[in-house]
Amino acid sequence: MAVIVEQRPYWPRLGASAAIFKDGAVLLGERGKGALAGMWSLPGGHVEPGERAADAARREVAEETGVVAEILGLVDLHEVIRREAAGGEVSWHYVIAVHYGIWRSGEPVAASDCRATRFVALDELSSVPLTDGAEAIIRRAQRLLDGAR
Repeated sequence: MAVIVEQRPYWPRLGASAAIFKDGAVLLGERGKGALAGMWSLPGGHVEPGERAADAARREVAEETGVVAEILGLVDLHEVIRREAAGGEVSWHYVIAVHYGIWRSGEPVAASDCRATRFVALDELSSVPLTDGAEAIIRRAQRLLDGAR
C-alpha cells in the first residue's frame, strides 16, 4: 500500500518586477487572477532557475505588457507574506527584487497575468487601487531614476 505524503509549497519564492518610467508616468498592470485580481501593481513574476533577477524583470515586463524596457538598477527587496489566518500557516511568501528603468519601445498591451496595462501619471497614483507598498516603491524608484540622470 502506497503512503501519500502531502507536500507543502516551498516558501519563500523569488520574484522580480520593475518600475518602468516614460514621460512622467509609470507602467502598471491590473492583476487578472489570484488573490490580488483587480489590483494594480508593477509588472513582474517569477525568476526562473539560472536567470538573473534584472533579466527576469525585463522579461516579465515584456511578457505582461509588450513594453521593451531598459533596467537601470535595483530599488529594493519587497516581501509579500499572506497567511491563512492571523498568525496561521503561510499561504504564500514572495521576495520580490524590484528594479527601475525606462521605456525603450512598445505600447502597453495586456497579456499573461495582466487584465489591463497602461502608463499612469505619477500625480494620479492615489486614484489607482495599488497593491500594498506599490506607491512607496514607485516613488523611491522615481527618486533613484532622477538621481541617475
